[in-house]
Amino acid sequence: MANPKSVLPLYEKNWYKHTYKRVLDSIILILLLLLLGYRLVSVNNYSLPWFVAFMCECWFTLGWIFTMSTQWNPALVKTYPQRLLQSVEELPAVDIFVTTADEELEPPIITVNTVLSLLSLDYPSHKLSCYVSDDACSPLIFYALQQASNFAKHWVPFCKKYNVQIRAPFRYFNDDNDECTTNNEEFRQEWLQMKDMYENLSREIDVDPKSIPSLLEREFAIFSNTNRTNHPAIIKVILENKEMVENGLPHLIYISREKRPKQPHHFKAGAMNVLTRVSGLITNAPFMLNVDCDMFVNNPKIVQHAMCILLDSRGEKEVAFVQCPQQFYATLKDDPFGNQMTILYKYLMAGLAGLQGPFYGGTNCFHRRKVMYGLSSDDVENGSNKLSEEELKQKFGASNELIKSVVHTLERRTYSPSDINVKKTVEEANHVACYGYEYGASWGKQVGWMYGSIAEDILTGLTMHEKGWRSELCTPDPVAFTGCVPSDNITNMSQHKRWVTGLLGIFFSKHCPIFGTIFTKLSFREFLAYMWIINWGINPFVQVCYSCLIAYCIIINSYFLPKDQGIYIPITLVVIYNVYTLYEYLASGLSIRAWWNNERMSRISPMNAGFCGFITMLLKLLGVSNIVFNITKKDLPPFSEDTQDKNVGRYTFDESLVFLPGTTILLMQLTAIFIKLLGFQKQGLRGSYECGMVEMLCSVYLIICYWPFLRGLFETGKYGIPLSTICKGGTLTCLFVFLCRRTISG
Repeated sequence: MANPKSVLPLYEKNWYKHTYKRVLDSIILILLLLLLGYRLVSVNNYSLPWFVAFMCECWFTLGWIFTMSTQWNPALVKTYPQRLLQSVEELPAVDIFVTTADEELEPPIITVNTVLSLLSLDYPSHKLSCYVSDDACSPLIFYALQQASNFAKHWVPFCKKYNVQIRAPFRYFNDDNDECTTNNEEFRQEWLQMKDMYENLSREIDVDPKSIPSLLEREFAIFSNTNRTNHPAIIKVILENKEMVENGLPHLIYISREKRPKQPHHFKAGAMNVLTRVSGLITNAPFMLNVDCDMFVNNPKIVQHAMCILLDSRGEKEVAFVQCPQQFYATLKDDPFGNQMTILYKYLMAGLAGLQGPFYGGTNCFHRRKVMYGLSSDDVENGSNKLSEEELKQKFGASNELIKSVVHTLERRTYSPSDINVKKTVEEANHVACYGYEYGASWGKQVGWMYGSIAEDILTGLTMHEKGWRSELCTPDPVAFTGCVPSDNITNMSQHKRWVTGLLGIFFSKHCPIFGTIFTKLSFREFLAYMWIINWGINPFVQVCYSCLIAYCIIINSYFLPKDQGIYIPITLVVIYNVYTLYEYLASGLSIRAWWNNERMSRISPMNAGFCGFITMLLKLLGVSNIVFNITKKDLPPFSEDTQDKNVGRYTFDESLVFLPGTTILLMQLTAIFIKLLGFQKQGLRGSYECGMVEMLCSVYLIICYWPFLRGLFETGKYGIPLSTICKGGTLTCLFVFLCRRTISG
């Protein structure tokens, strides 16, 4: 596909150094090691609190080493799309996957905007095919896509004619811009016409499914006796570029895979594998782009930028996937829920780009199809990708047509326009979309998206890195995709719990990065990077232990922090760390309030959602319960602060157990403070070495971090912590105090 005569590279990677960051990282590590050393040599201080603190701080130190290694060698990738057509004879086809799973939590208007932005990409239309996976089997989603396809016939030409930058209509018509006031009368008329058509589209989609005309007739009849967990495979061709013309519209195909009660469907990974098989039968593009239903295209030339990496002479041999970072629009001021992760993306993604490559983030990612079919980097380099017919059927299933498309891919052949007949292949596509097709095959084990964790994105990317592939980060200007973040803390907590559960599932699987770096081609630094993100699942348990230790020492009148001169080690550590993180926020143009919100949430989220995720995985390992996949609620937030609710950003609560750990921790700290102030402490375990002011300050710091929970104790309605949660937290606190005092009497 690449032109061997081309000399100029299609992309370049430049490494750079953050000298100040390296210095501060090293100072913090030295202080952590000094603290551990102090604990080891202070023989006279050994006690249960001292030992627990030592174990927790050992893990914090290890976590800091993971963090340092991950961000130590940042790199930036620069692409040259203007060189692309000089380097390749013909642009390759790209199959685009959009996934949605709940028409209530993920409103159809969001999916429609994402699809419209993808259909209007600056790329030859006959080279694009958009597949929408509806895991809810919702007639409303299908109806919305049908209506959107009619609007697309006007919207796509309009975007390309006037070189519109933001091609999701919702954002385009709501963003502050002066385009509609231009002196170009022709553009103004078309702009007003497009806006009116989009408003009509929005009204048509925002309806009750029961009011959809002819819902149970004609092409909608197949939805009549279905529900989200029990339905056959449904594949509908909504748009087809029959003439395969460059200035037409891409194919648009609706897919709802078969689901049956009590049959495993493997969550999003299962849906992605169905998309891979169906698209392999119909268009079999050598590259695939997958996006979540709320991720709009923000840079219409993103496909060219990604192709620069994937088609470069070096990238063809080494790069399995190209990840575009997630960025968000219409975010809440000062990030009250700490879910925008601006600093994390800024430093982490660049740091990963300097290693074996960024993680696969589940969305905004371009994949090489042959890698998804299980090829390792050695197979490509040695040309050993020939499989017998029997081996092909064992790996990919019994469909002869799918086997033919797989052979095309492995032999680096592409479909010609005459090979593609969308409607002709639908019947066979229905066969490979059935739940039983994967039985006896290697889908989810050796090929496709990997099963075994609800963090299927991290697991799938990890298996590619273990096979020796690299990944690259693509950060064009403007950014490639923008999406929405959870608009409330309840949704944020649910999402965080799901991540933790999935990451721990990877750690306790055969794909654990420890095994990967010993037995496969996962580089040691990339192993540390994967351990950094898996630490999201382990760190909550350690943080909860440390917070309980603070209350424990106050209640029993003991201590866990160094005395005398040794106390300056943790004090210096805390001061330097906070000044360091504050500087990062200010240097990135963020506010002190945003810094504090993120620091506060770095305590709240792990010790609530993270700890619940830890317990969920523990129960799963013990065979007590199974893991449930919770879909993140998607909302279209208001763009103007004037239209926002005055209570936006306030913490809300429900009766979910995810708020029980935080409520209990807060009550424990308050109880410990009252016991200290009222003089109800007993004689400490170590005589003169009693609870000091520093332990009290640690407890006060936690209470300040949990200020939203403290307010929730006295609020009512959705802003108040439910009485049942307070009672459970109070009971656990009383039990904790009782056990603390038993350690003294015992």
